[in-house]
Amino acid sequence: MSNPIFVALDTTETGKAAALAARLGPLVGGIKLGLEFFVAQGPAGVAEVARAGSPLFLDLKLHDIPNTVAGAMRAVARLAPALTTIHASGGSDMMKAAVAAAREEADKRGVAPAKVLAVTILTSLDQAGMGAVGIPGTVLDQVRRLAELARRAGVDGLVCSPHEVAAVRNAVGTDMMLVVPGIRPAWSAVEDQKRIMTPREALRQGADVLVIGRPITAADAPEEAARRIAHELS
Repeated sequence: MSNPIFVALDTTETGKAAALAARLGPLVGGIKLGLEFFVAQGPAGVAEVARAGSPLFLDLKLHDIPNTVAGAMRAVARLAPALTTIHASGGSDMMKAAVAAAREEADKRGVAPAKVLAVTILTSLDQAGMGAVGIPGTVLDQVRRLAELARRAGVDGLVCSPHEVAAVRNAVGTDMMLVVPGIRPAWSAVEDQKRIMTPREALRQGADVLVIGRPITAADAPEEAARRIAHELS
């Protein structure tokens, strides 16, 4: 895509999210809404933000038994997001069910299906955190394992830390979209993300979409922050 930046709107307020989407939409490639917003505002809130006209990334990270995830994905598909997420750790059957449901619902409505992205390891989880929840091996070992599982299950892309992008690209080839959170310009605060990278570095490593939130939305001038990042990438 011509502009790889999807700005994450970390708010539960529909009015604030819709206003930010209207202001920032022309400056970025799309808008991301997450679980916090969806739980607070539901489909009606998503529809309100979508009126700004930007491609929408609905990041819900679905993770349940295959039948439940398929039903949830059909409901998600009715909101017409460009991108949406499931957890790769839900397993192959769950991922296959999610992809099939998204495509079937889109076919019924005569629209392009949402690209289903599998989340590998959350960017807030480092090596110590993985060990604490009983996952053996390194972060990279687990990311590769889940990435390959997702590729075989037919998902459209992956969500991974920028520090695993090159390894994931080598593992799954060039056909899968790689969506990368944990992006922080050199001039912004790190905050709670542990495995981060600058926007330009992430693209060089093979990222397709960069998810950037607070460096833009919490800036004194969000539009200027978005322009600054885009300029750094040009």
